[in-house]
Amino acid sequence: MTTAAFEVPPGKVKAFLRLVMIEHSVFALPFAYIAALSAMFLADGRVHWGELFVVTVCMVGLRTFAMAANRIIDREIDARNPRTAGRELVTGAVSLRTAYIGSAVALIVFLGAAALLNPLCLALAPVAVVPMVVYPYGKRFTDFPHAILGLAQAAGPIGAWLAVTGTWSWDAVVLGLAVGVWIGGFDLIFGCQDVAADRAEGVRSVPARFGIPAALYGARACHAVTVGLLAWYAVLTDAGPAFWVGLAVVVGAFLYEHSIVKPGDLSRLNRAFFTTNGFVGISLFAFALVDLVLRGLTV
Repeated sequence: MTTAAFEVPPGKVKAFLRLVMIEHSVFALPFAYIAALSAMFLADGRVHWGELFVVTVCMVGLRTFAMAANRIIDREIDARNPRTAGRELVTGAVSLRTAYIGSAVALIVFLGAAALLNPLCLALAPVAVVPMVVYPYGKRFTDFPHAILGLAQAAGPIGAWLAVTGTWSWDAVVLGLAVGVWIGGFDLIFGCQDVAADRAEGVRSVPARFGIPAALYGARACHAVTVGLLAWYAVLTDAGPAFWVGLAVVVGAFLYEHSIVKPGDLSRLNRAFFTTNGFVGISLFAFALVDLVLRGLTV
């Protein structure tokens, strides 16, 4: 196959980036940075910018592949849901061929970056890919696809720690679980807006199966567990006061998020999902970075 077969015009690249919502990398990236920088601090107290850059490429590449795969697999379901009927694959703004090419390029970038890190990262890379592909199919065979998404996202901090040290870390697993439970929780909230369409089309989810109130209670429980796991991670890594202040800020953000989304009023759901959850990751990373610097990390 010639290289021309893989060429994508610049306009198609922009449309593809809209398709995969590249800006939403903000949700998982900060936690990968927390893991990577914590590992660097514990290793030799210095930031290794080259490694951090490759970790970033890995994370963005894998997330881009995951989003593209999600859009490709779900394109027929999206076409029948009024909320998602305007997505690029449905309207034709992005062709199926472009989506496949973009997902393949993102996967190659991810695997190439993993190979640059260390042999263990490359060996485990397929393990990170599998749940990304399984997740879109999850809504077809389980009422709990949110758990699959959480599992997929938990790999970020674990992989970032592995990238730096080349060894397994249970501290990173705790942080990964916190991220997975957090993202699974806000996916419960996000799914509440599609209950009618999901039930009509036989798409499975907690909100569709058990109702919006149950889903929102489930999200609250998930975020309470997230706080507990983050506190556990702080203890395991001997985090200082700045991290604990950041965790208090996260608790405040969760309380706000759950105060503005109610079973009978989903009008502020997007604010809860996009704005508040974006703030959670960025704010905790900022406080974690300050904490590491105060403890001696050389930036």
